[in-house]
Amino acid sequence: MKNTPPNSTIQNSARELTGAAFLMATSAIGPGFLTQTALFTQKLGANFAVVIVLSTLLDIAAQLTIWRVVVASERRAQEVANSVLAGSGTVLALVIAAGGLLFNIGNVAGAGLGVVSVAGAELGISVEWGAAISAALGAALFLAPEAGKAMDRFAQIMGAVMILLMLYVAVIAKPPLAEALLRAVLPERIDIAATLTLVGGTVGGYITFAGAHRLMDAGVVGVGAVRRVTVSAAMGIGIAACMRVLLFMAALGVVSGGGILEQGNPAASVFTLPLGETGRRLFGVVMWAAAMTSIVGSAYTSVSFLRSLSGVIERHQKRVVVGFILVSALTFVLVGKPVQILVAAGLVNAFVVPFALVLMLIAAYKPSLVGAYKQPLWLTLAGAFVAVLLLGMSVYAVLG
Repeated sequence: MKNTPPNSTIQNSARELTGAAFLMATSAIGPGFLTQTALFTQKLGANFAVVIVLSTLLDIAAQLTIWRVVVASERRAQEVANSVLAGSGTVLALVIAAGGLLFNIGNVAGAGLGVVSVAGAELGISVEWGAAISAALGAALFLAPEAGKAMDRFAQIMGAVMILLMLYVAVIAKPPLAEALLRAVLPERIDIAATLTLVGGTVGGYITFAGAHRLMDAGVVGVGAVRRVTVSAAMGIGIAACMRVLLFMAALGVVSGGGILEQGNPAASVFTLPLGETGRRLFGVVMWAAAMTSIVGSAYTSVSFLRSLSGVIERHQKRVVVGFILVSALTFVLVGKPVQILVAAGLVNAFVVPFALVLMLIAAYKPSLVGAYKQPLWLTLAGAFVAVLLLGMSVYAVLG
């Protein structure tokens, strides 16, 4: 084993922790994220601020529990689950991979839409061709010699691009900041459905596990790493929340100024109403960046669950990830209907996090799994509360 200089070790660890945070955050910031935020802002106005605050607090409970247990146990989530309840990890892996594939079809469609919004009209590129080109770029990322580093860097660059562009649009839209701050703590009403939807969109399906599994692959594991991993998880949640706040502020500025968001594409209206044609192109960039990072996060995390099921997948992980992306693109081009597919995937994935979260909470109190790790009582109670809430939301979605 090579002796690595302490400074190099610290720098590598910091890069991996930051990369995991951005991978989780940008996985959450997909086409659905943009649409949900715009729609709820139009519906709730400034009162949406408190929904963002509440959903972020609930996100913290779910993410911290899963990240800390995975890292402390030095096992991927499906392996932890199997150790708690035989066979549960296999079920978890199959459901997340299947849901991730379905969601990725919608992500590929979003990338195609982004390409068309930026330059499709001038270049004569259809949504399908834009999707195919984007999928090819995503696949190429995993064929790089150091795919892990390339993925980290891509997530960071795209995350920064999205935040800077949203900041620009938010400033131009001139939202009522004072009212938004007031309603964040003293809302006129609280929309429970919107809160639960945002939580599900930020921790649903594969998203919760993206950063934790990235750290596993990078070797950032063990009880001694829990404190640093907690900071990384909080950073990821903060990045996603920052993007949500900026998009909310931009949409609030548009709505408060009398603008009416287009029903079919409300997120695009947030850009086009204050900025016209320039806004359309900026929306295309943000949509493409959001979709591409979700494609990368979904493919990587879904395959990380399948690795435990087969030695073939373990040995050929890169090729499987590439195949995952290409199948998603091919399905969209040949079958289409990304909206219907996303609805079906959402119903399946809605049950994933409460199921996994309960297993992680049990594992947190098994020394045979987590060694000397001590789970804070507040985090256990908060995690259990989130699990019950998400399960209730899932049942309501199915029965409703």
